[in-house]
Amino acid sequence: MYTVITGAAGFIGSNLVKALNARGETRILAVDDLTQGEKFRNLADCEIADYVDKDEFLTRLADGDFDDDIAAVLHQGACSDTMATDGRAMLADNYRYSVRLLEAPLNVYGYSKFLFDQHVRRMLPERTAQVAGFRYFNVYGAREGHKGRMASVVWHFFAQYRALGKVQLFEGSGGYGAGEQRRDFVSVEDVVKINLDFLDHPERSGIWNLGTGKAATFNAVAAATINACRAADGQPVLQFAELHRAGAIGYVGFPPELAGKYQSFTEADLSRLRAAGYTAPMLAVEEGVPRCVRALLASAPGGA
Repeated sequence: MYTVITGAAGFIGSNLVKALNARGETRILAVDDLTQGEKFRNLADCEIADYVDKDEFLTRLADGDFDDDIAAVLHQGACSDTMATDGRAMLADNYRYSVRLLEAPLNVYGYSKFLFDQHVRRMLPERTAQVAGFRYFNVYGAREGHKGRMASVVWHFFAQYRALGKVQLFEGSGGYGAGEQRRDFVSVEDVVKINLDFLDHPERSGIWNLGTGKAATFNAVAAATINACRAADGQPVLQFAELHRAGAIGYVGFPPELAGKYQSFTEADLSRLRAAGYTAPMLAVEEGVPRCVRALLASAPGGA
């Protein structure tokens, strides 16, 4: 029996493959679109049973090629570009593809967009297989370099600091001061743990928020990223004010194209996730960001 992971060569998908391997599971069917070929590097240190293109997978699924061969599907494949303007492509990737997977008699895990959330809610009373959907907040971690401008701010701050010795944040917006906008930044380590915890508890079905439950400022994330880099270089930790005075943290004008579209505050309500039985603590920015930076340094050419 296969465990299918869609978006397997992507950020969260490849971290899930790696985590399953750590549990001794290698009967993994990796599904993705490798038009962006560099993503496959994310699977170079992973063990999978086979790879199938995302369109071929749906066709073969409909033809019955995988009947009785699939234990579960961890559906991570989607377009995460919040600035995408092609509505047809967005709906095809984030809605129709998910619906076609859901219509198959399979257990489906992963994250969904609002339209698919509504579809899931309508179907849940009729389902006998588990359907667990997660609304991911701002996920950061290893294996996201291929995402380019859509990579997390932790990845961008890390790259900026290593290249320039400083990071640049947006000026104030939405009533918040410079760098004081707040998001719920969640480590991919926690995202993977929760996906696997629900995989182990097939009695749970529904849709849950997946964040830390505590918003953090971009200033705090920048300081945590820089200090993790400094620690790797044997330098002492500096407070935010010291980093700002030293020019290690600066600000750029707020992009006009984001006016009216930018979320200045997000924070996951985890009450339903906790009520469902997931009780493990989440990594706060102060712990999760340094872990991420150490992983990025270890994967850089020449290591840390």
